Amino acid sequence: MKVLIDLQHPAHLHFFRHAARRLQAEGHEVRFTGRNKDILEELAQHLDIPVEVFGTARKGVVNLARELCYRQWKLWQYTRAFKPDVIMAIAGTCVSAVGRLRGVPTYIFYDTEHATLSNLVAYPFATCIYVPRCYRKSIRWNHKRYNGYHELAYLHPHYFTPDPTVLREAGVAEGELFSIMRMVNWGAAHDLGYEGFSPANLTWAVETLAKHGRVFISCEGEMPAPLEPYRLRVDVTRAHDLMAYAALIFGESATMCSEGAVLGVPGIYMDPVGRGYTDEQEREYGLVFNYTSRTQHLAIQKADEILTGYDRETWREKGRRLVADKVDVSELIYQVAIAHA
Repeated sequence: MKVLIDLQHPAHLHFFRHAARRLQAEGHEVRFTGRNKDILEELAQHLDIPVEVFGTARKGVVNLARELCYRQWKLWQYTRAFKPDVIMAIAGTCVSAVGRLRGVPTYIFYDTEHATLSNLVAYPFATCIYVPRCYRKSIRWNHKRYNGYHELAYLHPHYFTPDPTVLREAGVAEGELFSIMRMVNWGAAHDLGYEGFSPANLTWAVETLAKHGRVFISCEGEMPAPLEPYRLRVDVTRAHDLMAYAALIFGESATMCSEGAVLGVPGIYMDPVGRGYTDEQEREYGLVFNYTSRTQHLAIQKADEILTGYDRETWREKGRRLVADKVDVSELIYQVAIAHA
């Protein structure tokens, strides 16, 4: 069996890699294509996973439209040569129509409800769309809901055990309190028209977190010059190891806050519209706390509250309960693919 997996973001490589390795171990041919975004090529090299890269992520509606057309054209050519039996992707913006026109079963996994435009481009053409059970919106096309989160495809205990040596690489002592901040560039299609923390609140947030311990900032795009000393500099393949020992994840990335939740690390998530899965992680598990652009000050105050009374084991127990409640998402991916063997 031949499987094509298309990647639009570095995190998508994590999502598919364990299922892909299992398929390859069983003799199936799995290939990855992707777009040049952030650290995808560096991450793929570190993980020793070949990725055929074409298309570069850029901001703006016109650039996104150009990239969509270019990547669809390249994928049309690629699928003609490779002749996959099944195509898989997160979001599926570039592959769904190609898969439909090629007559190849195409399976989309997604968890971002407000990506209205890209969903309209992808969903109608997919063979089936897989979304978490907590996905907010109804879907009119063929779909299935599952009891899990994307992050459980690679941070489930079946696949991930944090390596404590990352602490030495980051320059922190065992048991030392530290926080990780994540700032995004708001350039994705579903981010158009939205913006993140104001400069003043960003400075206030760093100062607040720093009262309680070290602060590491992961930033898409350029880091504001005054915050450069806080830049996270650990190897890209070890970011999840460091997250597992953090006291708090703070910022604008739903993915990183959800990763923290799976690892038993509380998260403060600021986004104008939010996500169904971070809502559930707050409502059911008390692990993520959601705020909007208008409540940035409350997000910073909540971070201060968590760190002031921080008890690591309390949060870890919440994370264990979450994992016990959910499915192994990598197993789900594997089962969807293997159905065509």
